[in-house]
This record gives sequence, structure tokens and C-alpha cells, in this order.
Amino acid sequence: MSIPARRVRTLFDEAAIARRNAEMAEEIRAAEPENLLVVAVLKGSFMFAADLLRALHRVGLAPQVEFVHLSSYRTATVSSGQVEILRDVQSEVRGRDVLLVDDILESGRTVVFAKDLLMARGAKRVLTAVLLEKPGKRAVTIDADFVGFTCPDVFVVGYGMDAAHAYRQLPFVGVVDYGSPDPDLFGGA
Repeated sequence: MSIPARRVRTLFDEAAIARRNAEMAEEIRAAEPENLLVVAVLKGSFMFAADLLRALHRVGLAPQVEFVHLSSYRTATVSSGQVEILRDVQSEVRGRDVLLVDDILESGRTVVFAKDLLMARGAKRVLTAVLLEKPGKRAVTIDADFVGFTCPDVFVVGYGMDAAHAYRQLPFVGVVDYGSPDPDLFGGA
């Protein structure tokens, strides 16, 4: 089954994302992480994590990289509230600084689940970096240490994020236009 092609309106473009990744890398470096392990939450964060890792390299950090695949959405557009581990971290985290990288902080359940899991495994410190945050959507108490952008309360796609497995390849973050865009959301478009 394929999703019909629809226009995607840009919310955060490539240039803005690249600038913010560079700024976040400087912020992370300033936190003076030691023996850094970056843990990217799959699948949505893969593009953000890759670009952020390159930015970290440019500021002189050389973290190891791991992945955890968590899901609370599956094919839905609303979180189920239950986080499942689909693929676990393989590396030892005990005594290390960990940077947990996720695409979006919305309800907070996924980030809290992953952070608690890594701390329970003995991480020295778990810092969190998210590309997007929707502060009005929290179901749990958490603030990310590093935030790319504050996002309006819309379902976003692109830059690794999907709608039923479509749109991940887009180099920007956008909103699918279903025919009646809110002019305030799209800057009058």
C-alpha cells in the first residue's frame, strides 16, 4: 500500500537545521562529556543523529555510537503510551556519559524510558538532545538538555520522521498539506 503523494510544507529548512546542529554541537562540547557514547533512538532520529555526530566531530568530540530502537507509535500518528524495545543497546554504558539523541520530545515517554534504562545500567550521566520539542504535549516531566527547535502542535514529517513509513527521506522538517493549511502555521503560504 502506498500513500498518495501530497505536498509537504517546510517548517524547518535544511539550512536552519544545519545551523542549529552546529550550535548544538558547541553546546554539547561545553557540557564537557567524558568517554561519550551517543545513543540514537531509531528510527526517527537517524538523519538528525548522523548530522549531529558530524557536527560533534567538527568541534573536536569523538563519541562512540550506538542505537536503540524504541516505539510507541508503530503505524499510528498518536503515541500508544506504551514504549517497546525493538532493538537494544549493545555497548556497555556503565560509568560513561551518554548523549541520548531523539527526533522529537512530545509526550516525553520515550525519552524518559530510554534515559531511565541507561541510568539503571550505570551510565554516569545521560544528556538528552532532541531535534524538536512540543512543550505543551508532555505526559511526563522531562526537559531535554539540548533542543533544536520548538515545534508547533502539528504532525511533522521529513528529516527521518515519517507518516506510516513515508517522507523520511526529505532533507527538511515539514507538514503534509491535506488541502486546508492554516496560514499562521505556514507563514501565510
